[in-house]
Amino acid sequence: MIVVAIDPGPVKTAYCIFKVPSIPTQDLPEILSFGIRENKDVLRAFSVYDPNRIAIEMIASYGMAVGASVFDTCVWIGRFAQALDEFQEKTTFIFRKDVKMHLCGSMKAKDSNIRQAILDLYIAKYGEGVTKKGGMLYKASKDIWAAIGVGLTYINSQEKKWNPSQE
Repeated sequence: MIVVAIDPGPVKTAYCIFKVPSIPTQDLPEILSFGIRENKDVLRAFSVYDPNRIAIEMIASYGMAVGASVFDTCVWIGRFAQALDEFQEKTTFIFRKDVKMHLCGSMKAKDSNIRQAILDLYIAKYGEGVTKKGGMLYKASKDIWAAIGVGLTYINSQEKKWNPSQE
């Protein structure tokens, strides 16, 4: 099964493409590809991999004032959802709070905590080579970590294909 996870932004969007085993396993999902592209170019990644499922990070209101970039991101989430209409029943929105709780066990987790939790999981399973040249996480940076977190949270919570507590 192929799962595409995206962390939308106002101008550029991060994405990660996972290969998930068809049966529940302790193996982490394989990361096939990731990147950050202009929003208008992101949908091209879907045509190459023909995903079975799509997970998009969704914005939630916490009562704080936000700037124009948050509203621009909301517009892009809607545009992605509309463009992915053919995958309508395969598309799931994942909130940031769910990623924090799933990977870190705390709502106070920051981006650096999420990044470290992902590294800890993959290094524990595949060794240090996962971050070296040719490894699955080689050159992962910035919002790509958020996209990976969205994907891992979706895969565990929705598909029940992998569980970090089994590690």
